[in-house]
Amino acid sequence: MKILSKQLLDDLKVITEQNIQFTENLLNEADEKLNFRLSEKSWSVLECLEHLIRYGNFYIPEISKRIEISDTKSTDIFNSGVLGNYFANSMLPKEKLNTMKTFKSMDPLHSKLDKSVLNEFIAQQKQLIHLLNDAENIDLNKVRTSISITKLIQLKLGDTFRFVIYHNLRHVEQAKKNL
Repeated sequence: MKILSKQLLDDLKVITEQNIQFTENLLNEADEKLNFRLSEKSWSVLECLEHLIRYGNFYIPEISKRIEISDTKSTDIFNSGVLGNYFANSMLPKEKLNTMKTFKSMDPLHSKLDKSVLNEFIAQQKQLIHLLNDAENIDLNKVRTSISITKLIQLKLGDTFRFVIYHNLRHVEQAKKNL
């Protein structure tokens, strides 16, 4: 995938801002509604967002650190890597959401959760917006980040942003189905 770097960052900001708006609207909902599950093995709205917070706890500091130490200059075009493009595209929501196994440490099923999850998710989304803004000044192709499952694989920063934000979108869409 080839895209203008600014266009990519702008598109990802729009998705992230929509996630913030959706979550802010949830602050008015009852806890019972936010903890409702369609089935015993499905996640509630709060569990969907808690899952994303757990991933954000890895990716936000990782992205932040890589941006901070970068001495690259921005480039006009972002060229997705083969692996990064695969990972990012696999996270995009589809008509019939394909279920994926998650690591036990990232699985919030049956966690005791309250509305503090909403505020934490909103805060993380706002951090992502700041990081997307900071990324406008560096090379999304050259800066590389580790991934949560192994430090041995690194993705281009542009692909890491796509993966994280598409993953957020995927589970926000899942949360919407629970309402």
